[in-house]
Amino acid sequence: MLYYLIATLYILTCLVLLLVVLLQQGKGGDIASAFGGSSSQTAFGARTGATLLSRATTVCAALFMLGALALAVLGHRGTGSVVGNGPAPASAPASKAATAPAPRPTQPAPAQQPPAQPKK
Repeated sequence: MLYYLIATLYILTCLVLLLVVLLQQGKGGDIASAFGGSSSQTAFGARTGATLLSRATTVCAALFMLGALALAVLGHRGTGSVVGNGPAPASAPASKAATAPAPRPTQPAPAQQPPAQPKK
């Protein structure tokens, strides 16, 4: 139940963060204000909007990261790793020849000699 509550709050935080980021004025917005377009683009005033939106972005980003961490911790099920929880691999029955050690040669192998050089 707690997982679903945190997941719902996380989705709401994501939507608010999306809206806050989209409401912010871009870096090139100062150029538009030089040509008289500043009054049409500000909803909260010249400086107040930037401060309010930047603080809202910081808070939403922190909630976004904490929510992701909380969902990762709560969503982890089981005690082992993902690889350790799988079924055991099917193995072929071991034959006697495969488990027996290789026979040792009774005679030593002949020493390798370099090929003879032809005489000139």
